[in-house]
Amino acid sequence: MKKKLSATSYQLSAILLLSTIGYLSAVASAKADQLSAVSASGQTLAPIRKLPLGEPLETSKNMPPAPPRKIETSPRMISQFGVFTSFQANVDASGNNILGDAANEPAIAVDPTDPNKMVIGWRQFDSINSDFRQGGWGYTTDGGLTWTFPGVLNPGVFRSDPVTKSDEAGNFLYLSLRGDDFCDDIWRSTDGGQTFIEQSADGAGHGGDKQWFTIDTTGGTGHGFLYQFWTEFFACDFGAFNRSLDSGVTWQSPISPPNFTDTGTAEVDINGNLFVGGGGSPFRCLRSSNAQNPQVTPSFDQNVTVDLGGDLIQGGINGIGLCGQTFVAVDRTGTNNNVYMLASVIPFGAGNGTDVMFARSTDGGQSFSPPHRINDDPINHNKWHFFGTLSVAPNGRIDVVWYDTRNAADNIQSQLFYSWSTDGGATWAPNVQVSNTFNPQAGFPQNQKIGDYITIVSDNTGGNVAYAATFNENPNAVGGHEQDVYYVRVSPTGGPSPTPTASATPSSTPTPTATPPASPTPTLTPTATPTATPTSTPRPTPTPRTRPSPRGRPTPLPRPSP
Repeated sequence: MKKKLSATSYQLSAILLLSTIGYLSAVASAKADQLSAVSASGQTLAPIRKLPLGEPLETSKNMPPAPPRKIETSPRMISQFGVFTSFQANVDASGNNILGDAANEPAIAVDPTDPNKMVIGWRQFDSINSDFRQGGWGYTTDGGLTWTFPGVLNPGVFRSDPVTKSDEAGNFLYLSLRGDDFCDDIWRSTDGGQTFIEQSADGAGHGGDKQWFTIDTTGGTGHGFLYQFWTEFFACDFGAFNRSLDSGVTWQSPISPPNFTDTGTAEVDINGNLFVGGGGSPFRCLRSSNAQNPQVTPSFDQNVTVDLGGDLIQGGINGIGLCGQTFVAVDRTGTNNNVYMLASVIPFGAGNGTDVMFARSTDGGQSFSPPHRINDDPINHNKWHFFGTLSVAPNGRIDVVWYDTRNAADNIQSQLFYSWSTDGGATWAPNVQVSNTFNPQAGFPQNQKIGDYITIVSDNTGGNVAYAATFNENPNAVGGHEQDVYYVRVSPTGGPSPTPTASATPSSTPTPTATPPASPTPTLTPTATPTATPTSTPRPTPTPRTRPSPRGRPTPLPRPSP
């Protein structure tokens, strides 16, 4: 016999039902708020995952090279926005855009003895119909006005995660990851980037996924040493950090840095101390003061947690890619002991969107300030400020650039933005738009991302930026546009500046300018605005990360004949 519910039970049941409906309605409303803009355009955001990841970001998956095809071209893109001019770098021998290819994840290096000479390395996809990528690069001898694309490091060999640097003599170095076994190696150019020569046998650098390196250009005992680190979960063999004492010809056995400080970068200060910044759950800044001593195995004598107000993520606006990685930089003016860290993070407690967050240390990396938000638009978790990266000029100015959707009704269309600080990161200039609008979700070479990072190298008057964008039209590409690599010069006064003497040998003949849709001209405001002291959200206790078992080194695939 069934019992009848009392009046009180009916009321409680009704309240519970209404509460459940209200909760589900609120969840649906929140989802609608996040997706309303993108659903109208047919574009969507990828699922968001915080780091660490369970699978590598770069892997060949035994993909074959793209089949040969007829090369078709169009005029190279020169994209003008106000005083800023972006020049396409991945062009053919005649300086034209190559239709049907793709390039992204650019890393720029500048010759300190001649700022007109630069190199950009990138992931080169010979066909937008194939995910097979190679180590592409371009060089310029006229301050970025024209670029030459000589080819790829290893024709027919899957390569990714390009990182380029210049030593103090103007030699360019290129660190490149092989996607079949996560082993890497250094390539070196002594002729301004016209040719690169592999410094060791393929894969002899050890390495792993999301590898990065830096050069000691000080006059100390570590002068010329190379330091690299990578993600230990997906390594060539074991460890996550090593060094080379001979410019990449040989590499010492890897070791494991503390706390899995991966997916970041490395820098050397004026005293030869090595700083490694990375992580994301939480962020950490490590220092090694003895890595410059060739007689000892490097160790890390500082291990500091850094609050950047959120976490690194994969997904969102960038498909299967990262929304940026961690960057560390040091002030080499000799007037302070500043160390800086920056990343594009999803704020704690938010379910969408990223902000460019910065923290500084004024005591050599022993402690860091609360996080400061660099993008100065109103807080809106539907907006994306991604691929944030920074560089410190020899005079101490800090330059930061990133992709930004603040002006996009669909929260997808992006522009390159810029800000700077002339007082060690205490105050920042108002944000300045640098590029025309582009769709970062267009032109995908099957793997649905526009790389994992962009880069900048600063001098005393401005910064040299390499970034990927989709200005070129291609009706056969996703979204009707293709991904290409661009160079743009930024500075507090706007526009290009360092070209004291024209280079004797131009890199290519300029071609007609393709004019993109007009955008409003930005107003530059070089005066920095004071930064209010932020109130940081208490950081949740991170879940401990389990150190993986070392992987046996796989047998490398046969290297194809030239």
